[in-house]
Amino acid sequence: MSIQYETPVGEVASTLPASVRVLERYGIDYCCGGSKPLGAACQEKGVPLDQFLADVETAKQSAGASRARDWNAVSASELIAHILEKHHAYLRNEFPRLTQLLEKVVTAHGATHGESLLPLRDVYAGLRGELEQHMWKEENILFPLIQQIERAKVTGGAGQFRGMPVNNPIRVMELEHESAGNALREMRRLTEGYTVPAGGCATYRALFEGFQTLEADLHEHIHLENNNLFPKAVALEESL
Repeated sequence: MSIQYETPVGEVASTLPASVRVLERYGIDYCCGGSKPLGAACQEKGVPLDQFLADVETAKQSAGASRARDWNAVSASELIAHILEKHHAYLRNEFPRLTQLLEKVVTAHGATHGESLLPLRDVYAGLRGELEQHMWKEENILFPLIQQIERAKVTGGAGQFRGMPVNNPIRVMELEHESAGNALREMRRLTEGYTVPAGGCATYRALFEGFQTLEADLHEHIHLENNNLFPKAVALEESL
C-alpha cells in the first residue's frame, strides 16, 4: 500500500496492521476519526509525515508485525467471532473490576482528589452503561443481520433475503462509537493522561493502568468495526 497525505487514517490502520501501534504512540485517532487524512492527523500531533512513515516501516519489521492478522482477508463471520471472543468478552470481564477499583479509590482519595475522581466516576459509569447496551444491540441485531447477508451471498439466496438495510444499524453503532471515543478523551483529560497524583496508592495505579488498557482495547475494537467489519457488510449487501 502506498500511503499519501490524503490517505484516511482508518484505511492506513486497516491495510497495515503494524501501523496501529504507531498511531497509538502518537495519539492519532484511527477508529472514530478514521476518515481524517493521515497528513492532517500527523500535522495536528506535530509529527512529520515522513517520520510517521519511517516508524511504520520499523514496526513492520518487528517480530510481532509478522503475526498481525489481515482482517480484510477474512469473512465477516470470522471477524465477528474475533470481536465477540476478544473484545466483548474483555469488556464484560473488565467493567466490574474497574468499577470496584474506582469505588475503592474514590473512598480512599475522594476527599483530596474529588475534583477529578468524582467526574471520572460519572463519565466511566456512562461509558460502561452505553457500551453494555451497545454490545447487546450488536449481538442481537447487527451481527446476526450481517451473518444473514453473508449466508445469502454464499448460498446464492439473495432473493430470499428480507432483512433491514444494514446501513441503518451501522449508523447507530458508529454514532455510539463516537460517543465512546468522546468519553475516553474526557477520562484522559480528567486524569491528566492517567497520571497518578502524589500519594496515590497501589489501587490508584492499578485503576489508571486498567483504564489505559481499556482505552487501547476500545480503540482496536472500534477500529475493527468501523474500518473493517462495517465496510465489509455494506459491500456484501450491495453485491446481493
